Amino acid sequence: MKRCSAEEAVELIRPVDSLCLGFGPVQPCSLLAAMSKREDWEDLTAFGGMLLEPYTLFTKPGVHLLSGFFGPAERLLRNAGHDVSFLPGDFRRFKLFAERMHARIMAITATPPDSDGFLSLSIAAGATVDEIHRCGSDPDRLLVVETTPFLPRTLGLLPDHSHRVHVDEVDIMIETQRVPMELPEKNPTDIERAIATFVQGFVPDGATIQTGIGGIPGAVAGLLADGPGGDYGVHSEMFTTGLMRLHKAGKVSNAHKGSHVGYSVATFAMGSTELYQWLEGQEEVRFLPVEHVNTPMIIAANRNMRCINGALMVDLAGQVVADSIDGRQHSGIGGHEDFTSGGSFEADDRSMICMPSTVEVGGETLSRILATFAAGTLVTTPRHQLDIVVTEYGAAEVSGLTVSDRAHALAEIAHPDFRAALHAQSDKIG
Repeated sequence: MKRCSAEEAVELIRPVDSLCLGFGPVQPCSLLAAMSKREDWEDLTAFGGMLLEPYTLFTKPGVHLLSGFFGPAERLLRNAGHDVSFLPGDFRRFKLFAERMHARIMAITATPPDSDGFLSLSIAAGATVDEIHRCGSDPDRLLVVETTPFLPRTLGLLPDHSHRVHVDEVDIMIETQRVPMELPEKNPTDIERAIATFVQGFVPDGATIQTGIGGIPGAVAGLLADGPGGDYGVHSEMFTTGLMRLHKAGKVSNAHKGSHVGYSVATFAMGSTELYQWLEGQEEVRFLPVEHVNTPMIIAANRNMRCINGALMVDLAGQVVADSIDGRQHSGIGGHEDFTSGGSFEADDRSMICMPSTVEVGGETLSRILATFAAGTLVTTPRHQLDIVVTEYGAAEVSGLTVSDRAHALAEIAHPDFRAALHAQSDKIG
């Protein structure tokens, strides 16, 4: 292993090369910033997702970014006309994409090595754990690891998921003082609180919970933390500040799960500085690869699974749009379909799609519940996976209903200004 600066590490990257990046919060920011200073790229292909910032690197001629999940940085680069392409696939398939790419360089962020030489993969196991180890054992490839003492040293589950790499596997180590990206907490809106109240009614004591990102899941976690119930479990793609609050309120036992009894499991974490500090050495939370955490049958093995996710639009057939707007990529598929399906396989499981009933576009109020989607709309999750849709006006339990009955149920939780027209359309369905 060689310790060097980011600028020195960049010299080892060829003008024609391939690069696989750590996802989201474990991107090698110092390396990408140093790469942005070079001008001699001829054919550099990078694979990643949810860039933390729009690095100048991805504006250079000859540089191609393949992203599995768009964040604000990817959208900014794409809209400016740079070479940014979306790879359609759920989060579990990132593992397959990385294996097929077989990038010469893998670049991630981890904790500094401990006394035994192990670096914790910290707040992201994600989809590339196996490929990281393969890269580290291949003399023709380079494993570049940025370290920072501000990342928490987190745990996996032995013997199969150690959630760490050894210094002997690392080719290049870049030591930094980078602070991980923080997702600041926001007070929920009145609409988010109303939605969360309906969701709370579907979460019994002893339920196993998955939440996505955003104000509604945060509001749900807050209500559950402050409410009378408890004895919950956690099985979630993302571990959030809200889920930490649930733990700190003494509401999480993980005693009634069907898989990983005794532990909350996730594949990555993003949230507040308080969350990252709390995760340091945290025995109650374990980070596992996404191909394990997001497998629908493993999700369904948990008793009373409750999956809580968002959407942008739902049509009266029950199709869900969660990652595109007007046919243009906005975010990513992630684990949306995995948890929508995995959270509704068994009789005691429920999966909820939560969203405000309307959205403001160009000064006009539009319904998020539509009779039909426009041509070219990209569906994230198909109609047959849908279980419950929640807006501030109520919850529509559509699983097991006929196509006409589910359409009326969805129309009933639309904003009152659009409800009558949607019911009229529902009369024509089926």
